[in-house]
Amino acid sequence: MLLTMHIIAGGLAMILGAVALLVSKGATLHRKSGLLFVCAMLIMGFSGSILALRLSLTNMNVLGGLMAAYFVVTALTTVRPASAWTLWLNRAALLVVITLSVTDIVLGFKAFASSGGALNGVPFFMLFFMGTIMALAAVGDVRVMRLGRLAAGPRLSRHLWRMCFALFIAAGSFFSIRERVAKILPEPFTTPWMRALPVLLIFVAMFYWLWRIRVRHQLPQAR
Repeated sequence: MLLTMHIIAGGLAMILGAVALLVSKGATLHRKSGLLFVCAMLIMGFSGSILALRLSLTNMNVLGGLMAAYFVVTALTTVRPASAWTLWLNRAALLVVITLSVTDIVLGFKAFASSGGALNGVPFFMLFFMGTIMALAAVGDVRVMRLGRLAAGPRLSRHLWRMCFALFIAAGSFFSIRERVAKILPEPFTTPWMRALPVLLIFVAMFYWLWRIRVRHQLPQAR
């Protein structure tokens, strides 16, 4: 049952995340697909972490599931009105992200010292990369807590990159394994380049919207 929930939620998260990226920002479809994306990512993340925890405490999917949950929660609170509830969530998220960052870096050194330069199939540089991203995210969380509500541009940028990084985790988890893709898509879509394309497009879309925010100071709103 848990595995079924994880698979369905992961598939829905990728579809809903793509919809939220493509539709007009601020429109009803964008808001509703974004909220559903958050729900799907939370189910996918927590179920994935529990499933991975049954295999091994150091299984990378344990961290990956918690990372996904962290990013969507903090992305959502960024565009929500400040309240005691959002403050509590942000404080709890800060503790989570610091723990994840330290764990990734420690495991990165452990992988680097191993004979194959990897831990449970994950290369040391990927662990260092994720640890660095989480550390930067933690710095951003501290900044928000010190400054309070951010201005429109920085607030939208924070919301956008965190949502996109959560989508990257979901898409990367699926498309990185050929056998998973082959069960759903035809053979031509299982090549390394075709499997990498959806992940790359997420970052293309993210940088495009970040540029729009920087140039126009805000995303286009629904009329």
